[in-house]
Amino acid sequence: LMNCVTIRSVRDVFMSDITEIPCIKLENYNFNLEVGPLKPEVEEIARKELRETPETKKQAIVALKDLLKEEKNLKSPYDNEAWMMRFLRPCKFYPESAFELVKRYYNFKDKHHNLYDDLVPTKNKKVFDHNIITVLPNRDQLGRRILILELGKKWKHNKVSLDEVYKGCVLFLEVAMLEPETQVCGAVVIFDMDGLSLQQVWQFTPPFAKRIVDLLQDAIALRIKAIHVVNQPYIFNMVFALFKPFLREKLRNRIYFHGTDRDSLHNHMSPKCLPKQYGGTVEIPRIEGPQWYELLTVCEKEFEAIKSYGFNKDIESKK
Repeated sequence: LMNCVTIRSVRDVFMSDITEIPCIKLENYNFNLEVGPLKPEVEEIARKELRETPETKKQAIVALKDLLKEEKNLKSPYDNEAWMMRFLRPCKFYPESAFELVKRYYNFKDKHHNLYDDLVPTKNKKVFDHNIITVLPNRDQLGRRILILELGKKWKHNKVSLDEVYKGCVLFLEVAMLEPETQVCGAVVIFDMDGLSLQQVWQFTPPFAKRIVDLLQDAIALRIKAIHVVNQPYIFNMVFALFKPFLREKLRNRIYFHGTDRDSLHNHMSPKCLPKQYGGTVEIPRIEGPQWYELLTVCEKEFEAIKSYGFNKDIESKK
């Protein structure tokens, strides 16, 4: 792991005093968080899909800042434009909608404070040691980040609880929210359930299912564009039955079940952006859990800063 890039104005991106962009060196490829300005083609997507223009952006930032200042119970970094953009983009620059999303985001953290109170990488190392969550170094054909969870034979459920898996995923999602291109294009999730056992099925509960669905539908400032379930055995139906009652139509319509049918997966995701295990042609090596852990610990101060905001926290709003 190395810090490959230093940026002049990191205060524009991070809420902490991180001075370098975290980066992973992979053979002939550097992976680093993409926190720079949007590429022209992504600007075009933002304009078409999110109504993002310099004028709309300017007005929305001013309006959202005013709304946040009025919310006296909430400590938020409303002087940080990059932070506000994380909420404005998924809400298509409607400030009232973004304001509601900010409140849901912090209310959700309050409601599940037992999971969020110690949500920094150094206190959640185990899930990365087990190497069951990764993000591909490349994006898909639509510019989306690709998160992969392997919750079948690779998951030792007696060593890593579902709550630990959940926290690992949230650490990834918070980092994804830092990337402007991911804010615009969104993310897709691949659930690889190869080798799922009945003992693992029993780990899932209705409250856990509800928390996941509430997070994805209401409490995350990220466009989750699709969820692809692959290699699932028949007993996976028992798991999905727990999630089904909480799904609204929009998210339900974005969940696809492919089993071992790679053509079915490729109808949604180009083989050019998938590794060989999913019938793809990507040659870039996989980023392993311990490498992710190293990268995330470089962001430790950022996670501390993220944690320091919320409802009724007796801190000064950072300027």
